[in-house]
Order: sequence, then structure tokens, then C-alpha cells
Amino acid sequence: MLIKRASEERGPSNIGWLQSMHTFSFAHYYDRNHMGYGPLRVINDDRVRAGAGFETHPHANMEIISYVIEGEMAHKDSMGNGSSMKAGDVQLMSAGTGVTHSEFNNSNDDDLHFLQIWIVPNAEGGAPSYQQNSFDKIEMKDNFRVVISPDGENSSLTIKQDMRLMVGKFEGQSSVEQNLSTDRKYWLHVVHGDAHVNDVAASSGDGFAIEGEAVLKVTMQSDAEILLFDLPL
Repeated sequence: MLIKRASEERGPSNIGWLQSMHTFSFAHYYDRNHMGYGPLRVINDDRVRAGAGFETHPHANMEIISYVIEGEMAHKDSMGNGSSMKAGDVQLMSAGTGVTHSEFNNSNDDDLHFLQIWIVPNAEGGAPSYQQNSFDKIEMKDNFRVVISPDGENSSLTIKQDMRLMVGKFEGQSSVEQNLSTDRKYWLHVVHGDAHVNDVAASSGDGFAIEGEAVLKVTMQSDAEILLFDLPL
């Protein structure tokens, strides 16, 4: 089974300094048919104007992933972390019993484009934590590289959930095949580019729910960047 969630079907939000497209229900956007996918609760495609950002606010019992697409993001939190993220960087904040943080566009000239992703943890509580890494683009070239896992596989960031996030960056008219488990479910998100996902046309912002498939074949029609979530049923 492969079900496409087209980019234009997502829920839009525009509050001036922030424009978002919500894959799943979030804030004022509600669709009872799209409340998440397994423990994958949120994929927000956020564009933040120069110099603007999310003021300090709290979270608890959520694994929060940020993936920068364009621009530079400044992060601060109540754990004492302060960092800057550039395109391709991956951040994972485990909110645990509670944390406050802010995320700002670090540029006064250019917009910031990033994905905000929430994963429901498999255990509540615990001390909050923060991880960030800039993975080698060569390791993602024309294949999927694990960047988040429950056990730190291949130097990935460690999450409190039985899930893996993989990133692939593809050049030109390339293709990739990924073996899947029929005992798992998967979500594919096209960051940018045009492709065919198991023969179904896909473009920037499209998502796919995948279950019961043994093989995933993605054929690129152009340069493309793709996220693949490996999730429990």
C-alpha cells in the first residue's frame, strides 16, 4: 500500500513572519484524517522571514527534530545550549520532563526554510537532552543515510522511539532501491525535486504513507532531497 499526500493538500498557515504547510493537524489546522502517522505526529514545512523566529516557549514529552533546508537557524534552550544550524544540519531535542527553547532565523537578509518534525516518545519523562550534527553529504549522495535511530546506528542522533530517519540527496536522473520490512510502516517526504515513488509521480512537499511493501524504488527526474521515516506499526 502506498498512499500519496500531495503537497497542496497540506494545511497552510501564514502569520506574516512565518509561513507553514502542515502535513498533519497542527495548531489551528485540523483534519481528523491526518492526525499523524504512527509516532510521527508533526511535519511542518516552515519558512521564517529574516530576523524573525519562535520566541522562548515550553515543550514536554516530545522528540523534536529540526532539519534545515535553506538559511541558518539559531537555537537556544533552558539546558544552556546555544548553536547555529545550516542547510543539511539535523537537530534533535528530547523535551523529557520539560524544556524551553527558541529558534530564530540567524540572517537579517535571507529567509530560513526548515522542517519541524515531532515524534511521540515511547516513554514519557526523563531529563531533557539536545543533539545536533552536520552529516557528510557524500554519505547521503544517491542513497539513504540514517541520521536518527534508537541506538545511535552509524553515528546517528539517538531518539526515544523505535524509529529511524534516513536522508537521501540525489543528483540528476538517478534511482535508488530500499528494502522495506512488511512488519514496519514508512513515511516518505520529498523535500525538493521531482521523482517517481514506486511509479507514482512526486514533487516538492509531497508525502507518502507506505505499508506492506517489500521494496521502495525512487526514480529521480531531477536533483532531489528526500526524507524516509522507518516507523513501528
